[in-house]
Amino acid sequence: MNIITYVGLAVIAILAGAVVFLLIKRKEGTRRIFEAQEEARLIISQAREEGEKAKREAALEARERDLSRQAELEAHNREKQRKINELERRLLNKEENLERRLQSVERKEKDFSQKERRLFDKEKDLELEEAKIAETLKKMAEELERISGLTQEEAKAMLIKRIEDEAKLEAIGTVRRIEEEAREKANALAREIVTNAIQRSAAEHVVETTVSVVDLPSEDMKGRIIGREGRNIRALEMATGVDIIVDDTPEAVILSSFDPIRRELARLSIQKLVTDGRIHPARIEDIVESVKNDLEQKIKQEGESAVLELKVRDIHPELIKLLGKLKYRTSYGQNVLQHTKEVAMLAAMMAREIGLDPNVALRAGLLHDIGKAVDRDTEGTHTELGVELAKKYGESEKVVQAIASHHRDVDFPSIEAVLIQAADTLSAARPGARRELLETYIQRLEKLEEIAASFEGVSKAFALQAGREIRIIVESLKISDDRAALLAKETAQKIKNELDYPGQIKVTVIREMRAVEYAR
Repeated sequence: MNIITYVGLAVIAILAGAVVFLLIKRKEGTRRIFEAQEEARLIISQAREEGEKAKREAALEARERDLSRQAELEAHNREKQRKINELERRLLNKEENLERRLQSVERKEKDFSQKERRLFDKEKDLELEEAKIAETLKKMAEELERISGLTQEEAKAMLIKRIEDEAKLEAIGTVRRIEEEAREKANALAREIVTNAIQRSAAEHVVETTVSVVDLPSEDMKGRIIGREGRNIRALEMATGVDIIVDDTPEAVILSSFDPIRRELARLSIQKLVTDGRIHPARIEDIVESVKNDLEQKIKQEGESAVLELKVRDIHPELIKLLGKLKYRTSYGQNVLQHTKEVAMLAAMMAREIGLDPNVALRAGLLHDIGKAVDRDTEGTHTELGVELAKKYGESEKVVQAIASHHRDVDFPSIEAVLIQAADTLSAARPGARRELLETYIQRLEKLEEIAASFEGVSKAFALQAGREIRIIVESLKISDDRAALLAKETAQKIKNELDYPGQIKVTVIREMRAVEYAR
């Protein structure tokens, strides 16, 4: 065999091998495809089974939800039905009640109609009787006029006068009985409230005037204060604004000024100069300026102490400074700052006792005389200035109204305002709180006796107890016991209307019957 034959056989062998290989590969691919198809059918079958199972479970859950919702709906419907039945039952009961009331009203209306007819008949009978009585009275009046010689108008006037007198006497008895009952109930409570308030708020008051005395360590110091040709004393007077009086009083100088703050400034300056020992015009100016700064700080501290003591909150800083100035202001010898604190505590305590807001009363009582801190420098009454300051620095309307009415310049706008006025009177009128000028005191006593003596039947009138009591002696033949009680009431009312006085005035009417005979 030649080479070509071998090559041909080799090619045929290769081709045969390739065909066999391809056949084997094809069979292997067909087997894999079959296996894949079987696996796919298995997966699809499992998926169908799981889907059917999920579908059955979903259907079961949906059915259970439907059953639950249906049960809830049925329960809700049953509750609604129960409420509807309850409403129907109530409506039925109301209809029955209304029916019964309607029947009762119809019966009452029927009875009323019958009573109305009877009253109408009686009214006709009364009109006939009235006509007969009027005719009889007319004839009697004519007969009385003929017998007495008085006209009907004159007799009527006499009768009215007599009835008025009897009614007054009867009213006096009734008033006296009511007053006694009211006193029994009110005196104890009022005494307790006022006594507790005064005891808890009483303050010491020092009578101050328009002068201050500065004690000196020696008589030589007086000459040093005067200085060469009086230059030191002139420098002091110019720097402080007070008059310095050097008289024969040993080891003392007198400071005179209507402004208490300037007097205090001068007093402290002189004391500091005496302690320092260097007294000349330049040093005086430095000391006065230093004391002035210290005094302003002290004034602020006094205001803050008053506010802290009373526990009043949110007061404007300027009002606190003005409160501090009241420490150096007096009214009839009574320290105004102490007076305002006392009024505040009294008013707050009374407000608390009768169920009002004690904070409003406390605040209004503390600020009621705030105008006195500036009334020497500004035109207007201290009440007007106090109202302006309270409004300016944001106080409430109730506080402003209480300040405006505490001297009755305006009508009382609130109960708190009445308490402020009452507390102000209590603080000013209590014994030892204020001093009064002798001339004013005598005029008040004379006016008191004059008012008491102005009534008919008064024999004598005496003002007692520094004008806190007036005793009236009446003529027993002209004034009866009941008339004496009326006279006491009328006198008290006239004193209240015509006289200004602190506190209260007791009016006592004395009627004495004396029978005198002589044995001869």
